[in-house]
Amino acid sequence: MATSRRVRRTLAAFGVAALLTAGCTLPAFAPRTEVEGAAAPTGSAPNWRPCPEVPDELVGRSAPNMRYECTRIAVPRDWGTGGGASAGPGAGQTFEIALLRARSTKQRDRIGSLVINPGGPGGSGVDTAVYLSFGPQFGGLPASITERFDIVGFDPRGVSRSSPVKCISDADLDTSFGFDPDPASQSAFDGFVGLSQRIGRGCGDRYGDQLPLYGTEQAARDMDAVRAAVGDDKLTYLGYSYGTLLGATYAQLYPQRVRALVLDGAVDPQQRLVEGSESQARGFERAFTNFTRWCAANAGRCPIAPDARAAVTSAIDKAKVSPVRGADGREATAGWVFYAVISSLYTESGWQELAQAIDKLAEGDPKDVFRLADAYAGREDDGHYSNLFDANLAINCADETEKPSRAQIRQLQSEWRGKYPLFGPALAVGMLSCVEWPGGRDPYPTGKANGAPPIVVVGTTGDPATPYEQTPRLASMLGVGRVLTWEGEGHTAYPQTSCITNAVDAYLIDLTVPPEGQRCPAR
Repeated sequence: MATSRRVRRTLAAFGVAALLTAGCTLPAFAPRTEVEGAAAPTGSAPNWRPCPEVPDELVGRSAPNMRYECTRIAVPRDWGTGGGASAGPGAGQTFEIALLRARSTKQRDRIGSLVINPGGPGGSGVDTAVYLSFGPQFGGLPASITERFDIVGFDPRGVSRSSPVKCISDADLDTSFGFDPDPASQSAFDGFVGLSQRIGRGCGDRYGDQLPLYGTEQAARDMDAVRAAVGDDKLTYLGYSYGTLLGATYAQLYPQRVRALVLDGAVDPQQRLVEGSESQARGFERAFTNFTRWCAANAGRCPIAPDARAAVTSAIDKAKVSPVRGADGREATAGWVFYAVISSLYTESGWQELAQAIDKLAEGDPKDVFRLADAYAGREDDGHYSNLFDANLAINCADETEKPSRAQIRQLQSEWRGKYPLFGPALAVGMLSCVEWPGGRDPYPTGKANGAPPIVVVGTTGDPATPYEQTPRLASMLGVGRVLTWEGEGHTAYPQTSCITNAVDAYLIDLTVPPEGQRCPAR
């Protein structure tokens, strides 16, 4: 069933043309179901209503033994100092935050709510809560969790159903994804500069001085309103990828309101734009090397063996000069081929799909390349995109204070081409999106979560998007982090193996912290 793949890709990282510096997650596609109803005023009790139409549109049905309820809450656009700014951009105005609650009809000994964020930034927590409610046979949460917790997803401010940011045209997104991932000539590089400027100008014209209000610290304060809305005295939270940054920020702001946080696919909050981009280039290169080794050892399942690296590199190079045209007239340019590669590295199960797509492309059929790339981009068959990338830029760029010059980026493009040949140039050039972004910045805190209980930080040794090295750094920064390691491939770990699942479940349910240094085998 396609649901399993979609669930996993909801937890997959997004990296380059829209420029994620932190390793962020993307849903597989862009649903249009709305969570209807008026938002509850700030501080008031929310009005939950049944909403089976959300899983119906996302999956085609509700999960067995699950009920779904939705609501909206209003939060200040600018929390300011002490709970609400009285002056400045957004003063006196609110954003609406959409929530969905999945509750098992078999629930017993209820502990509270498990609040979910899939990352991105820009991924929908409402969608993810639905996907995870379908249970382990589809890549979702185990019954041990769904029978003790309500599963609560929320769309962060600016994302999907929550006062969404929308300022990038479908045409510009197509151009961005299709762009040469390594624009070698100065004119090609300048072309990407121009595209980044056009996108930034459009968003600046629409949102002006309110762009910084979409940053992570504001969203973390919204999470405390979510906690209050579900009626929990303390927050129990599962955050993936960028969701680990959101959770870490919450822990610093509200350490006394933390019950249990699982931060899976850890982001190092202390790394800046250049450092984070190089970290991802290194992580993707390492994951791609692992894919090529798998190919060489599994030639019967990998039609581009024995030299998968050469096959993929050749496909991208050919696409730069003579892209294959699909039946609908769409051209599989170098950018689309590159994003098919990116898409496939987030789960080990994607490796065979990538090999088959590259093999078919060589035969003149780009259909599978487009399928993989579109799943990553959230591009629908009609060419429409959700606001995921709009929100991604608004949030990432509000957070980021470092702005390397175009000359510095051009130099890094050359340097990283030598160190990380397939991914380095794209990650370097990708920094232009935030460099050319308008508006002020609102960086999140990067300190200890003094007074918080132990927080479990999960890392995967083969993670391409949030490389494993970031896991101990996040745990150390918080001061109360406990590292749990999965010696596996792909982005994020829970709940993929019994070892990881048992350790996380024991922590969420009984607050049993994993032993120091616990490592779980790949299988």
